[in-house]
Amino acid sequence: MFCAIPCPVKKWDQALYPGMLLCTPLIGLMIGALWALCGYGAGCLQLGFVGAALLCALPSLLSGFIHLDGYMDCADAVLSRRELEKRREILKDSHVGSFAVICLALWLLFGFAAFAGMELKEKWLCLLFLPAVSRSCSITAVLSFLPMSTSGYAKLPDSVKSGHKLLGAAETVLFCALSVVFCGRAGLSAVVTALGSWVTILSIRRDLQGMSGDISGSAITVGELCGVIALALL
Repeated sequence: MFCAIPCPVKKWDQALYPGMLLCTPLIGLMIGALWALCGYGAGCLQLGFVGAALLCALPSLLSGFIHLDGYMDCADAVLSRRELEKRREILKDSHVGSFAVICLALWLLFGFAAFAGMELKEKWLCLLFLPAVSRSCSITAVLSFLPMSTSGYAKLPDSVKSGHKLLGAAETVLFCALSVVFCGRAGLSAVVTALGSWVTILSIRRDLQGMSGDISGSAITVGELCGVIALALL
């Protein structure tokens, strides 16, 4: 779930759903490992703009575009600046609006520019941690905030949320610390990823008055972009 990489064992147990959420950062590590390896290869082969385009698109390709979809849905809903009920209606609308297209173009522009100007040979390892950090922040928010009534997260029992959200926060701290330990100053990009994710969560949640999977996707998408931009500048 939350990943387009084929899984040889397909078994679903609803009782393990809360635990699955906590494993989402591990999916982020898997995506980050492929991202980092591609970054190393692009740097060694000096692929230039082609490498930048590949690295910009790769996390979304590996996640099946599910988080990018949430980002675009939230852009349409929040930037419509309509009343709350209408914003929530737009959030669930499967049609793509102009605000989603504009925000997607900006996301692509900044992501491509960051990778095009990055010294990948020196900073490729940092890409390992960014998806794990963005997902741990997202899951912590899901377990901490009241979900919208239409969200699938509304079915999570409160007794599960209290303990699991602390573990989610611990995952965020752990991955940020590992990033700094292994990558030095450039590893601070993981901290920027966490900040970008949380700013996104808090601002969109305020506008939509609740938490949802689309907000989680937005946090992952924006958080990772913030981390990539920081990585290019550090």
